[in-house]
Amino acid sequence: MQTVIQKQNVETAKTEKKTNTKWLQMKKMKTLYFMLLIPMIMLFIFSYIPMYGIIIAFKDFSPGLGIWDSPWNNFEHFKRLFSDFLFVRALKNTVIISLLKVVIVFPAPIIFAILLNEIKSEKFKKVTQSISYLPHFMSWVILSAMVIEVFSPQRGIINFIITLFGGEPLNFMADKTSFIPILVLTDMWKEIGWGAIIYLASIASIDPGLYEAAEMDGAGRFHKMIHVTLPSIMPMVIIMFILRLGSILNAGFDQILNLYNPLVYEVADIIDTYVYRSGLEQFQFDYATAVGLFKNVVGIVLILSANAIIRRKSEHGIW
Repeated sequence: MQTVIQKQNVETAKTEKKTNTKWLQMKKMKTLYFMLLIPMIMLFIFSYIPMYGIIIAFKDFSPGLGIWDSPWNNFEHFKRLFSDFLFVRALKNTVIISLLKVVIVFPAPIIFAILLNEIKSEKFKKVTQSISYLPHFMSWVILSAMVIEVFSPQRGIINFIITLFGGEPLNFMADKTSFIPILVLTDMWKEIGWGAIIYLASIASIDPGLYEAAEMDGAGRFHKMIHVTLPSIMPMVIIMFILRLGSILNAGFDQILNLYNPLVYEVADIIDTYVYRSGLEQFQFDYATAVGLFKNVVGIVLILSANAIIRRKSEHGIW
């Protein structure tokens, strides 16, 4: 009996020691925790407090009555969603554009990071990285103006080359066939450099001994990329892919709002632009909130589902 009590006392002492050690570490890093407190407060104020407004998705909202006094509508806005042709079209366009970006844009930073890692010249690598990062720091207001100018029928360099070879100028930005490829390619151009940062960091943490062992086995540079680099960064790729699936209904609001026009609404109108027009232009705040809530619930379900499936097949996942 005494032995059992002694073991319990030892375990209790170890637990208290661990707790005290963690508390001492937190006290040492109190400045960092204080710095963390600032963005946490901002997140709470600007992201969590406004969630109170979700209630109007279930009401016939009247600004004069306010949120609480507006009458409940028995889920009428959600019933309206799939009977609304414009919403169904926006949902279809959102899924198509997002899937294209997942298939084409998502792998681009991975490939770019692996290729950058193979460059021997440090100076050339830094210059390439700096150039590839630049578009990320520019807003779509600026970039869209540049894209529109490049593809302009009168002033664009693309149409200048076409007419140089005897062709007729084309209005790419008003053409339903060419608009979606432009969306996908310009999104890749803007984010490829910034997206590669996290993969370059993962590559930098790979044990050099793995490359040495591969060289001893006769592996060339290409085989080392395929059999060492890519498998080593795969856990990070999986995590980023799960997070990307969670935003499958985010097809790029800023980009599309600044690039599209009524001539391409049929293929370019997405859920976010539909919410923008319904809420801010047509003042249907309650219906727009219902559409946004639907989109976010789908995103959460996709993240949970993707993480659960990947955790069953492998040991990697978000949690």
